[in-house]
Amino acid sequence: MNRSTRTRRYIAAVPAALTAAALLLASCGDDSDSGDSTAAAGSSAASSASSGEHDHDHGSGEAEAVDAPQPRILTTYDGGILTLDANTLEVISDEKIEGFNRLNPVGDGRHAVVSTSAGFQLFDAGVWTEPHGDHTHSYAGDPELTDKVYEADKPGHVVRHDGKLILFSDGDGKIQTFNAEDFRDVTGGEGAPEPTVRTTDDPHHGVAIELADGTLVRTEGTEEERDTVLVEDSDGKEIASSSECPGVHGEAAAQGEAAAFGCEDGLLVYKDGEFTKIQATVDYARTGNQAGSEESTIVLGDYKTDKDAELERPTKITLTDTAAKTTKVVDIDTSYSFRSLGRGPAGEALILGTDGKLHVFDPSSGEETAAWDVVGEWEEPIEWQEARPTLFVQGDRAYVSEPSSKKLHIVDLSNGKILKSAELPEAPNELTGVTG
Repeated sequence: MNRSTRTRRYIAAVPAALTAAALLLASCGDDSDSGDSTAAAGSSAASSASSGEHDHDHGSGEAEAVDAPQPRILTTYDGGILTLDANTLEVISDEKIEGFNRLNPVGDGRHAVVSTSAGFQLFDAGVWTEPHGDHTHSYAGDPELTDKVYEADKPGHVVRHDGKLILFSDGDGKIQTFNAEDFRDVTGGEGAPEPTVRTTDDPHHGVAIELADGTLVRTEGTEEERDTVLVEDSDGKEIASSSECPGVHGEAAAQGEAAAFGCEDGLLVYKDGEFTKIQATVDYARTGNQAGSEESTIVLGDYKTDKDAELERPTKITLTDTAAKTTKVVDIDTSYSFRSLGRGPAGEALILGTDGKLHVFDPSSGEETAAWDVVGEWEEPIEWQEARPTLFVQGDRAYVSEPSSKKLHIVDLSNGKILKSAELPEAPNELTGVTG
C-alpha cells in the first residue's frame, strides 16, 4: 500500500445558533447511512468546535471530540483519494493509491470500501458518533486507507440495503455479506468483521441484494449470456427464479422491499415472494443503471434503445412503479451518464444533465419540477472510467463534481442554491460520503 499524504486541519468554531442546532441533531438525529437514502441530519450538521473534553486516541491519528457529527465527502482522482469536509469542502487528507479505484460507503456513517486490484479495501473516514445514555458523543480524526482487504477476484457491485452491505466479486462469484453496523467501532481496520460468504455458479458481472427477511436476490450469467435472477433463503436454498431479464445489469431497492433489476427489454421486479416482468414497448430498451429510494415505490432508471451504439447518450429516463408494476418513459431533453442519477430526501428523481443543470422530477407524474444551473455543459466520454460530472446525494444536499475545472459544488436540494463551490487539488472522479 502506498504511503498517504494527510493535510491536518483544525475544526473552526461556528456561530452559537448553528452549534446549538448541530447539538440537537447530534442528540436526536439518525447519524448512520440508511440504505441508499442517507439521513439528512448527517449532511447538514454544521462543522463545530472541538469540546476538548473527551479526546481519545482511536488509532487513526488522535481523534477529537466534536460538538456534532462531522460528515465527510470522499472523491477519487487519478492516483489517490481526497477526503473533504462535507460543509466547507476543505481537504482533510490525500491518500495516494495507484490505478482506477471505485468508492462505496459501508453504511455505518464512518467507513467506505475501495475497489482495488486486490479486492475491497476498507477506508476509515475518521468520523463517528457513539451513543452515551440519553445523548451521543461525536469524534473526528485522520482518515486512513487501512490494510484490511476483503479479497475478491475483480471486485464488482457493492449494495447497501436494510442495514446490510453486500460485496460481489465478478471474477469468482463470491458474495460477501455484512451487517453494516458491525463496522461502526472499527478503527484503522483493526477488528473488522468477517463476512457471510456465498458463491454463484456463473459469476460474470453480477449483483446481489439481501432483503429484510434474510432472502438473497442475485443475478447469474456468463459473459456471453446473462438473463437469470435467483432468490435464496438464509440457508442458501433456492426458492424462486426468473430468466426473463436478458442482459441483466444492476439493481435498485424501492419502498416496500421491492428489488428491481435492469434488463435489455424492460425491468424485472422481485416483491412479496414473486417476480414480475415489466416489458418494454420496443424490442430493445436497456435499463442498466437505477436509483431507488426508501421514500418511494418508484425506481429511477436510464433508458437506451440503440443496441449497436458504441456509446449511446440517452435523453429519456424510466420511472418504474414497483407497486403498480408499470414503467413510464420520460423525455428529459438532455443527455446524461450513469453517474447522473440520484434521489432526493423525499424520493425526488434527480438527473445531472449534460446541459449543466440538475433536473428534478416528480417520480409519480414524471413532471419536471425544477432545473438548476450547476456546472458548464459537458459531453459523456467514451471510456466509462474517465472522469465526468458526477452526482452524489447525502441527505438534503447534492454534491456535483466538475472535473474540467477541478471543482466540487454543494447544492441545497430544497431550493437549488449552490451553498459552496471549491477548487480541488486534483480532478475529482467518483464521489461518495459518510455522515459521521
